[in-house]
Amino acid sequence: MAQAIVYSGAIITGSWCPPEIILDFTCAAQLLLEFGLLGGLRDSMWAVLGHSEVRRSYARLCHSFAVIFKGLAAMATVKFAETTSPYNCGKQVAHVTDYKHQGYLIGAGLTTAVKKYNNPVQEDLKVVNVALFALGRAGSIHLNNIMSSQRTNLKYIVEPDTKKLQKVGDEWRLSKDQLLSPEQDEIVFKDPSVHGIIIATPTFMHKGLVMRGLKAGKAVFCEKPVAENFEDTKLCYQLAEQVGRPLLCAFNRRFDPSFCHLREEVHKGTVGQVHMVKTVARDSPLPSIDYLKISGGIFHDCAVHDIDLTCWVLGEYPTHVFASATTFLPEVAALNDHDTVAFTMKFPSGALSMTDISRNAAYGYDQRLEVFGPKGMVSAGNERPFPMTTSTAQGETRPPVYHSFPSRYHQGYIRELDHFCDVIQGLDDLSVNGDNTLRVSTIASTLEKSVVSGKMERVVY
Repeated sequence: MAQAIVYSGAIITGSWCPPEIILDFTCAAQLLLEFGLLGGLRDSMWAVLGHSEVRRSYARLCHSFAVIFKGLAAMATVKFAETTSPYNCGKQVAHVTDYKHQGYLIGAGLTTAVKKYNNPVQEDLKVVNVALFALGRAGSIHLNNIMSSQRTNLKYIVEPDTKKLQKVGDEWRLSKDQLLSPEQDEIVFKDPSVHGIIIATPTFMHKGLVMRGLKAGKAVFCEKPVAENFEDTKLCYQLAEQVGRPLLCAFNRRFDPSFCHLREEVHKGTVGQVHMVKTVARDSPLPSIDYLKISGGIFHDCAVHDIDLTCWVLGEYPTHVFASATTFLPEVAALNDHDTVAFTMKFPSGALSMTDISRNAAYGYDQRLEVFGPKGMVSAGNERPFPMTTSTAQGETRPPVYHSFPSRYHQGYIRELDHFCDVIQGLDDLSVNGDNTLRVSTIASTLEKSVVSGKMERVVY
């Protein structure tokens, strides 16, 4: 019986005691008694404990178990141990905000892209043939996206700078037939295989190219503004309607993933009725004087993005606006323009918006959007190249926010081009229509009027 007790005790204590604790016969027997495993032998075991050596062993056992149970009590989260294996909890899926994973699933054939219309795409439109006008700031971004997309095929580039044109042609292995000077641009409009044109020229050239493209039956993607003034912009959209071809004004921030999801949250009532919208747009790097000369001024060049973004999120347009502007840089003042602006807008629902804009943020491209209501707030902040922290004796540092718009809105530009392809292929309607563009232009002009008058101005559409 003693051997059985020792054997049983060793088995029981093997999972409870550290290796350094050695249990003799008495310890094993006492353990079994404590767990009520010996039943009728209790009296005889207490008799065994009368021996002095046995009492010392018993004391060691009590001390050991005190240490063991104290350790167990300190394991505060053991009680939260999972009782069900994650393999039995159903399939794990990505959060709705993980657009990159969604893109992977689509590319791998594991799901399909959700489009507004599920029409079969015509054979000749499965790859969209495009021509790109100009290789400036925006044009260079579009070129990279065109060449990287399986949905588009670059037919032509039209660019006046022959050295730049040749360098780009060499970089992308383009044929000489694809590289055109402005004097050769009629080739684009006469080529029936060209489905769409992308206009990234200086603003003064927009109207002429837009109208030529529409008359030639091409879909048109134009950097903002579509034309230099309201009336010419209106004429362009009227022509687009007459010929039945799409004209997309490139308000690319609508296509930024973070702003898109923020808008979805607002529209499903996450913050309740919106009380306040705040945007920040501070440029980096400081734009060149040559660019500022042809930019159209800070309101029609910069503020239009924040105006459009705010109205798009709210789903309404302001009735009154107020703006104040100043100029700290003498070079900008010489152009009769401003480098720092603050403005507010009041909407029919009662919502208010506030925006501050600067031409020069030394720390990077500062782009923020915040929407507040009685149920809470949603905001989209600045983005950085990667989430790294460096810790030294001087403290902690992180990579700065993105340097400029090509990196900050990289995904927005890609999704904007995809939208243009969707429209051409009959999978979606224009998300930025003529009414949107004309209203934003009107608001920007009214803000300029407010700067001059120093008063709140009513917006007349």
